[in-house]
Amino acid sequence: MGRPAGREDRSPGSPWWRAVAAPAAGALPALCFPAPALWWSAYVALVPWLALLATAATRRRAALEGWLGGTGFMLAVHHWLLPSLHVFLLVLAALLGALWAPWGMLVRDLLRRRPGTGAGGRRCLAALVLVPSGWLLIELVRSWEYLGGPWGVFGASQWQVAPALRLASLGGVWLLTLLLVAVNTGLAVLLLVPTARRAALGGLLAVALLTGAAWAWTPGPEPAGTARIAVVQAGVVVGPDARFARGERLTRTLAGRGVDLVVWGESSVGADLTRRPDLRARLAALSREVDADLLVNVDARRADRPGIYKSSVLIGPDGPTGDRYDKMRLVPFGEYVPARSILGWATSVGKAATEDRHRGTRQVVMATDAAPAAGLRFGPLVCFETAFPDMSRRLVRQGAGLLVAQSATSSFQESWAPEQHASLAALRAAETWRPMVHATLTGVSAVHGPHGEQLGDRLTTDRTTATVYDVPLAHGTSPYVRLGDWPLYAALLAVAAYCLRAGVRALRRPG
Repeated sequence: MGRPAGREDRSPGSPWWRAVAAPAAGALPALCFPAPALWWSAYVALVPWLALLATAATRRRAALEGWLGGTGFMLAVHHWLLPSLHVFLLVLAALLGALWAPWGMLVRDLLRRRPGTGAGGRRCLAALVLVPSGWLLIELVRSWEYLGGPWGVFGASQWQVAPALRLASLGGVWLLTLLLVAVNTGLAVLLLVPTARRAALGGLLAVALLTGAAWAWTPGPEPAGTARIAVVQAGVVVGPDARFARGERLTRTLAGRGVDLVVWGESSVGADLTRRPDLRARLAALSREVDADLLVNVDARRADRPGIYKSSVLIGPDGPTGDRYDKMRLVPFGEYVPARSILGWATSVGKAATEDRHRGTRQVVMATDAAPAAGLRFGPLVCFETAFPDMSRRLVRQGAGLLVAQSATSSFQESWAPEQHASLAALRAAETWRPMVHATLTGVSAVHGPHGEQLGDRLTTDRTTATVYDVPLAHGTSPYVRLGDWPLYAALLAVAAYCLRAGVRALRRPG
């Protein structure tokens, strides 16, 4: 007997219901990240989306629901950009969400029920490898700086979990992503494929055993003394001169406290120091007064070359030491507009950059000159760059004993962005066995030790202060620094082998 008219769209299996459920399911993992920080939910957050994809009627439908879910995920993780980008954020989310369309088909192929095939166990084990690998390759593609960078990488949700941070030193944040998606996949198989439940339990047990063995085997860094690092958080101040004056006043409170290095936030100096000898002299006087070098961040038009740069500049008792790092990876639309001749209209509907910043060409390791910390080698990063594991890894390979990030999220003070940005310091520290100082202009500032552990208080967005941290230094080279992004290569190999096998089978199939 036919279903009454109008009932189709309200049924659980209707296309319209599924079209609404897909972006909602895709958005669910965003709760794992700060500010909600429900890190434990990362182990189950993907299950509803996986279940939806596994029950799609066709591969085309699975691709659509993968796309819709990916769009929901990108919108949820980047929702704080809405006041700046307005409708353009929806366009960007839809474009990047398309990366999950082939993943949706992969999930359906591996997790859908096939009564009578007797291959549930083998498909389950394949799913535990291929579904996480497919997700990781999506993260790799969207981590390209011109597509927005690695913001919201799934493994980054475990930034405050000590065992996870130890594993990050083995395979970086990418290894954490693989493990999280594997657990979600195993749980989805338990729910969806009764014939494969034994294999799913065995697979989950294998993941747990391998993870435990890796955790036990992974070595740790060796202590190498302590450095006293001061973070100056000026707070929300209107105008570059007023911002500089407040940073100056806060820094003076550090005199006599035995500080080795003072770090100001991003855009803390609003004029090129070669054009402003008065500012240069004031900074040198501050260095002499506190008996420490200052790392400031200049956001201004350069005197020696055309264009605006964001630069980390080291100041000693006699003024700039000559150490300077120009930010290399810029925020799309925030600091430049990609293909401005085509997308320049974005400046009329949001707060996109009206003039493109210029890029630096190389990373720099600096060293302090002022006693008592003469010779302390550190690698500066500027804001957005802390999201890229390869940049901190390269600095450590160049000899940095400390990572220092200068950031500003003042445009997003009341959003999730400051907390989520600060959490990345824990991952970069754990990956490299080097402590990391995340100093922001307006909060959240945080310092993490070489194991990724938090040191002292986090300076929230309502704080205006200069705070000193005793930062433990470390020797040794972590497996991740030594081996690099091997989980990405393993995922690429697994997916390539699957595609090759599928292609061979398609060629052998009768017409």
